Amino acid sequence: MDRFVSIRPRGKTNYPRAMWKTVILSTLAILAVGILVAGCFTSRAGYASAPYTVRSTDGPFEIRDYPSLRMAVTTTPSNGADNGFGRLFGYITGDNADSGKISMTTPVLMMQGKAPEMAFVLPESYRTNQPPVPKDASVVIRDLPPARFAVYRFSGGRNSEKEVRSRQELEGWLKKAKLETEGEPMYGYFDPPWTPPFLRRNEIMLRLKPNLP
Repeated sequence: MDRFVSIRPRGKTNYPRAMWKTVILSTLAILAVGILVAGCFTSRAGYASAPYTVRSTDGPFEIRDYPSLRMAVTTTPSNGADNGFGRLFGYITGDNADSGKISMTTPVLMMQGKAPEMAFVLPESYRTNQPPVPKDASVVIRDLPPARFAVYRFSGGRNSEKEVRSRQELEGWLKKAKLETEGEPMYGYFDPPWTPPFLRRNEIMLRLKPNLP
């Protein structure tokens, strides 16, 4: 009787091992991305946000009504080179007349104009209660009057190119919608600096002229 000889194809022995290695690495990569995304959204969700009411939505564009907002404000170059954030953070962490701490909120606002400014929106409790006086004279308390804003949401890191592009997007949409605005834009940044740019929530806001529908 002829003997049957099993011949193992050359080069096939490592295929299962390589396949499982790829599966494991892919799974770990997916888990890592999932943890990163969850961490970023959890970090953002840990802060109260300035209140508003959405009147209409069109993709990344919204019309919102904002109540009066009380803010801590400081002048700062558009690139933040003079540590305006540090002055505002100092104010809410104790550099005030009461030496008390104030909860951080989102977004951090960057306001355009002849003298660019950065602002922290104070918690809602300070809309009716007077906040502590800043010890640093370059930090002032100011109220933003209630208004209706057109808003465009975008992602990415903060830079002048993105701010210019986002303004062009919003103004183009406003032109099609036949809506008129007044004043300079405000930019809102919701996420801490360690958030990957593609996960960041950024917004540009333009105040609509009064008496619009």
